[in-house]
Amino acid sequence: MLYVEILGSLPEMAVDEVRAMLELGGGEIAGRDYLFLKVNADEKAFPFLERLGLAHEYGKLLVEASSIEELLDKAKEIEWPIKGTFKVDTETMANCGHEVTDLPGKLGAVIHAKGFKVKLSKPDTLVRVYCGEKIYAGIRLRFFDPKDFEGRKAHHRPFFRPISLHPRISRALVNLTKAREEILDPMMGAGGILMEAGLLGLKVYGVDIKPEMVEGAEMNLRHYGIRDYVLKLGDATRLEELFDKRFEAIATDPPYGTSATLAGRRREELYREVLESIHTVLEPGGRLAIAFPTSFDGEAEGEKAGFRLVGKYYQRVHKSLERYFYVFEKV
Repeated sequence: MLYVEILGSLPEMAVDEVRAMLELGGGEIAGRDYLFLKVNADEKAFPFLERLGLAHEYGKLLVEASSIEELLDKAKEIEWPIKGTFKVDTETMANCGHEVTDLPGKLGAVIHAKGFKVKLSKPDTLVRVYCGEKIYAGIRLRFFDPKDFEGRKAHHRPFFRPISLHPRISRALVNLTKAREEILDPMMGAGGILMEAGLLGLKVYGVDIKPEMVEGAEMNLRHYGIRDYVLKLGDATRLEELFDKRFEAIATDPPYGTSATLAGRRREELYREVLESIHTVLEPGGRLAIAFPTSFDGEAEGEKAGFRLVGKYYQRVHKSLERYFYVFEKV
């Protein structure tokens, strides 16, 4: 059994991102306690869990208990897969129903009695305890350092445009498509979604109607070491004219501006035409992840274009922008 700690900013989107990766890697979510997910999977899922964007960490779940006493009793009976030194670290979630102040010391003593050495500064193994409705203990396998994502935010890129999705969200959109080999962003802008996809080892395809964006996106991709890409100058409403192939996955974040920033077209008209165009180049059963402002009925328009809604997630960006992230499947 494994565990995943998701982020609290877009929790339902984070849960579905984990679910999508488990569908690729083999496994399923066995339970949820606030931001803590119990995952029924083995090592085959590791390469896909490594892709997560809206997660804090994942690891091996060893103990689940309804009380501190039960946790400590179970901890005495199991074999702890600890390499080298260890430290116990507690995560007290918002729904924690137990007094865990002294738990790190108590659990640390139990594990120490089994012959393992405690090291509070930079231990080899981190034992993680989560307190929610129940109490869980496990071994951290992977921590998703926020500095890695922060370093790819818009103002750190060589080609800078201030309006861009956070890299964690871009990564999640890619994962929600369940892309295995390739992905297309037909309105790529500065290439933020393609950057995250490329770092996952996918071949990336991008389109933008502005030459400076095509040049800038290539600059950004190369800056982050991504070489397997195809970028084209073109119109997202006429994708079938740009490619003689179908794509397994598509993810994009269309512009939300006025007609001046939308190549002279009304926003709603553009969105409808883009959905229709994407439908023509997406493989049957393929997924599309896309964002629209709340003023546009993306669910209804997506269904009109021939898609089936798989997921929908609300985000309030600021006072003048509220949006939904949609995941569609081509039927």
